[in-house]
Amino acid sequence: MKMPGMGGMTIYFDQYNPNSEKGTDVRRSLAGLDYSPLPRVTGRSFAMAMLVSMGGLIFGYDTGQIAGFLEMPDFLRRFGQDDGNGQYSFSNVRSGLIVALLSIGTLVGALVAAPVADKMGRKLSISLWCLICAVGFLIQIAANTAWEQVMIGRLVAGFGVGALSLLVPMYQAETAPPWIRGALVCTYQLFITLGIFLSACFNYGTYIHQRQSSASWRIVIGVGWAYLIILGVGILFFAETPRFAYSRGRHDEAKKTLCNVYGAPPNHYSIVVQMEEIEAKVVAESKVKGGPISEIVSMFRAPRVAYRVALGMSLQMFQQLTGANYFFYYGTTIFESVAISSFVTQVILNGINFGVTFIGLYLVEHYGRRKSLIAGSIWMVICFLVFASVGHFSLDQETPANTPGAGVGLIVFACLFILGYATTWGPQVWALISELFPNRYRAKGMALSTAANWLWNFLIAFFTPFITGAIDFRYGYVFAACNCIGGLIVYFFLIEGQGRTLEEIDTMYLEHVPARKSSKWVAPSAEEMAKLRREAGTDETVMAHDDVEQRGALSGETERGADGIDKKTEQPGRNESSSHAENVIR
Repeated sequence: MKMPGMGGMTIYFDQYNPNSEKGTDVRRSLAGLDYSPLPRVTGRSFAMAMLVSMGGLIFGYDTGQIAGFLEMPDFLRRFGQDDGNGQYSFSNVRSGLIVALLSIGTLVGALVAAPVADKMGRKLSISLWCLICAVGFLIQIAANTAWEQVMIGRLVAGFGVGALSLLVPMYQAETAPPWIRGALVCTYQLFITLGIFLSACFNYGTYIHQRQSSASWRIVIGVGWAYLIILGVGILFFAETPRFAYSRGRHDEAKKTLCNVYGAPPNHYSIVVQMEEIEAKVVAESKVKGGPISEIVSMFRAPRVAYRVALGMSLQMFQQLTGANYFFYYGTTIFESVAISSFVTQVILNGINFGVTFIGLYLVEHYGRRKSLIAGSIWMVICFLVFASVGHFSLDQETPANTPGAGVGLIVFACLFILGYATTWGPQVWALISELFPNRYRAKGMALSTAANWLWNFLIAFFTPFITGAIDFRYGYVFAACNCIGGLIVYFFLIEGQGRTLEEIDTMYLEHVPARKSSKWVAPSAEEMAKLRREAGTDETVMAHDDVEQRGALSGETERGADGIDKKTEQPGRNESSSHAENVIR
């Protein structure tokens, strides 16, 4: 959502200032606060973005490196199988397990990370999982000839990678100012693509200079330790997230952290309202009765939440079924016999993946989620149809050198596919998942959706060698069909969230707004939306509203009636399209 007062590199708060002529959504009791402009980005928030997003770089780097390893001569000799003629190769089972066990590890890590973070804190958990990931790298580097050791090493590293994939966005979301929170999520995704690109570059470098040595793959894995040290040690010099500190009774620490990140004094309006939001959520969580099982049961019984969980899991599933990892995991093998070096091909593909992600950040904010994803699906369907047809009907698969034109065509359409994926389904599905669920069930809904992503990541990584061995490049037709289905799911079921608050999106689902008409939906007043969500039981903050009101927290509803008029001054109090606190916090 574009907040009022956001211009250039400065954030203005005149709209919320009772003493300003521009004040349209004010709280009279907060007239004595500081409403001075704040910088959009402070040194502390920039440093946090760069450091914490290293978790995304680790994710991408570990994911991307295996494609090159499968073609490294020394890696083949040590862990492959001799065909009796001195030629080494990987069986489908062996290559599938080496590649796919990372995904099983990430699935487990992502599910375990949340409760660990609730016990230890966010920043200590990040350091812990960096250490576990480092152990996984060590197990792989120490492997001599046992392919099972490489497989187990990737599994252990996956525990850390999966945990970081959850903890990094969590740390960012709980600490960042609302006006750059979305950009930080995109930064994380950008660092993932950067990590994949760097792994391709290092693979190419060691292949050229250390081809016959174990250094060809051990150096690549070892470089990952540098990223882990930077993140694992560097995070210790940052403060704990304000939300976690507040939940442990460290209120002053939480407020100080906010002041440092926002670049604001303690009595600034943005700090006061953010502290109220944190207090409201902590109070709401303390009122939730029952254990984790009962809360999950209530989630599926809540109106339209099961529907959204199914939609979220479907979107994450079809993100994997776009076929992107077919190129990222096995791209080197796919193009090994084409005239252009397969390692150069990987550098090209991953370079495009990294570079065009910037375009995706523009598309999602200017053309919306639905249009971008549907256009991306159509683009990828076309690319895979051409790719599969050229590979199956034009390429001489026995002697590819006889058909160099077909080989180049494969690379061109692989690049065009990556262009479509990296600007639409790649980054945007993660953004969609973060806004799909109501506040009360957002963490659980995102966890289930992410689990679906990792599960299908594993299935594609493991079964791809078997499928390509059976139907060769016709595998592309399968991905084309999946992209078509994914586009249809978006068209018929996904509500457009561009420019909407999280509360408006929740209300649209509760009102059964047709997805095809969602972009033209007119939001009711904030009071009506709050009442609808309270009755549905989908927002813990709204449900705890009465308790928080008595303590003078949240959005000043004690000062405003349902008609939006300040009861103390009979002044217009609230902009009808969005709630005061929610506007600022989101």
